[in-house]
Amino acid sequence: MDYWFAEIITIGNEILSGKTVNTNASHIGRRLTSLGFTVRRITVVMDEINEIANAFKDAINRRPKVIISSGGLGPTWDDRTAEGLAKALGVELELNNSAFEMIVNKYNKMNIPLTEERKKMAFLPNGAYPVENYEGIAPGIYIYYQNIDILATPGVPREMENVLENFVTRYLRNRPNLRYYEEYLYTQGVMESAIAPYIKTLVKKYDVYIKTHPKSYELTNPILEIQIATSGTNEEEVKNKVKGVKAELENIVRSLNGIIKSSL
Repeated sequence: MDYWFAEIITIGNEILSGKTVNTNASHIGRRLTSLGFTVRRITVVMDEINEIANAFKDAINRRPKVIISSGGLGPTWDDRTAEGLAKALGVELELNNSAFEMIVNKYNKMNIPLTEERKKMAFLPNGAYPVENYEGIAPGIYIYYQNIDILATPGVPREMENVLENFVTRYLRNRPNLRYYEEYLYTQGVMESAIAPYIKTLVKKYDVYIKTHPKSYELTNPILEIQIATSGTNEEEVKNKVKGVKAELENIVRSLNGIIKSSL
């Protein structure tokens, strides 16, 4: 079998100390697996430039198709991922005009001044591209290096998930020679927390990727966009699996007195 290997790096002292559970790594792992990658290694390192740089260097030396990190892209002094990645690649950090424009526009909309700490999030390794982050401020960092897709995402889970999806949709070059298929289900009247245990069961039962994206308020008017995706060698089987899971989810939503919508 031709394995398409991937590696995950999570960065943060709070993970190593046990204060924060590493849910980002499990989410990234599920998403990569749904695309047909085999996740070979998950590494956790502290917020220190050399540790970060060495983690990226070691991963690059193992020649995976994809490396994805989470954490360390914020404005504070201990957000060092951009610096660590630049050191690993042997390039300098530079003010990225596209990233700077993204950040300035977001702060302007909120009437918040741009400080040097906030401007820091626009400094990317030379040759990198900013990946859109519609859930927060700091853009992701994407660079194609030695035929490896490298992505750094923020550590806040909803931001990581958003940047990851934007990367998969718009930037990912290395894709397994598998058939990938996804569909979306739109619901109203069912809280994300209420449908969560059913989704957990379906994921284990069918080995598919299912992600709920809340589009309104959980308690007053819950509206969900539910993504269902998987990959495989047989296109018809892949489509049928996704459609079958979607049909089961629709029945679950109705049993919970929810409404199926054609779109949002």
